[in-house]
Amino acid sequence: RSSDLHGGLDDFLTDFDREVDSFSVNPGQQRYEKMISGMYLGEIVRNILLDLTKKGILFRGQISKRLSTRDIFRTRFLSAIESDRLGLIKVRAILTDLGLDSTCDDSIIVKEVCQAISQRAAKLCGAGIAAVVEKIRENRGLDQLTITVGVDGTLYKLHPQFSQVVTETVQNLAPRCKVTFMQSEDGSGKGAALITAVACRMSRRSEEH
Repeated sequence: RSSDLHGGLDDFLTDFDREVDSFSVNPGQQRYEKMISGMYLGEIVRNILLDLTKKGILFRGQISKRLSTRDIFRTRFLSAIESDRLGLIKVRAILTDLGLDSTCDDSIIVKEVCQAISQRAAKLCGAGIAAVVEKIRENRGLDQLTITVGVDGTLYKLHPQFSQVVTETVQNLAPRCKVTFMQSEDGSGKGAALITAVACRMSRRSEEH
């Protein structure tokens, strides 16, 4: 949140991010979270698709009532669309459900939009983790840091590339930190992720002794 106050994200925010932020319950706050969280990614994609439709690039310029409805494009659609290996069948099925008469070209563009937003989210997430673990390494005065990060959330678990991109980003930005990601299983959010990380640390210590 401090980066929000100091404008640290201004260079990365798009008009679509600002649109989503303005209609959120806490405008101007937690903007980093709104760029990476599954709660917001679907709405970012919807705003992009709406803009492309208004410009006549998508759906023959025909805007459906459902596409104009906030939060109608669920983030789970991103995972389904990017997992589609069946000739864009899933993509077209989702668009049809949204009342959109799509062509093959429309489906390709929609998939590319979803990929761009999810890739950006994963890289921003990885950059944040890299900054934290690198700071921990520096504060401890270590040449190399080995650390476990507990993670939770359906986006990380179900999206076909999200976890891989996060891992690669951390490796690239914090090469002196060996980071292991451990998924929590009970799905209770931050608490579950924290418990997972603590449990891993305790297990490692018991092995050392």
